[in-house]
Amino acid sequence: QVQLVESGGGLVHAGASLELSCKASGRAFTPYFMGWFRQAPGKEREFVTAVNWSGGTYFGDSVRGRFAGARDNVKNTVSLLMNNLKPEDTAVYYCAAKTNDRGSYSTSAEYDYWGQGTQVTVSS
Repeated sequence: QVQLVESGGGLVHAGASLELSCKASGRAFTPYFMGWFRQAPGKEREFVTAVNWSGGTYFGDSVRGRFAGARDNVKNTVSLLMNNLKPEDTAVYYCAAKTNDRGSYSTSAEYDYWGQGTQVTVSS
């Protein structure tokens, strides 16, 4: 059984930075992609970032240039550094893992494992 556990959410003011972390544990696990999605109330789950096994990183349009993703394959962790946060970034952020490189890295249905989510709230 694989578990993903997020940490680092919270309440910040607009313009601030915040870093989320996610650790995978359980059986031997080497996902091809590890990444982040977010979901705001009343909205669909949105792709934020994905990092592949070799460190290649991909971003959603709404966060490109403000957010950075990083991955440690030895520790099985993925982090999300969020800079210049805006009120519209308010959402529950979910860590996710995709075991293969087939299909789309930006589609939530393609991911095999999910964390429980961590709340990020940005006040104006």
